[in-house]
Amino acid sequence: MSKDLKDIDLKSLPAQFAQLAKKLGRYRVVLFFALVAGVYGFISYQIFTLSSPDTNSSAVDTQVTSLTPHIDVKIVDQLESLNDNSVNVKALFEKARQNPFAE
Repeated sequence: MSKDLKDIDLKSLPAQFAQLAKKLGRYRVVLFFALVAGVYGFISYQIFTLSSPDTNSSAVDTQVTSLTPHIDVKIVDQLESLNDNSVNVKALFEKARQNPFAE
């Protein structure tokens, strides 16, 4: 095998590549479709793997607990005192509780 490597020189490489291109020229349509199918398969595989990521319950739990809203107790007390002091606000709260999506 070392003899074969010694026989190759840099000046003959372009001629050898041209000869290889001639031999592969008749299969260019098949090679093109094989290349397109390979790229399509790779993209399909990537879409499949990225659309269904592996999840573990501890990561989900930490994200869910970090998303829970926190309402300050002082603000809740202030809103309750405003609700008790004003008849108009009290009526608005009652109306909003009965139909929260009304404008």
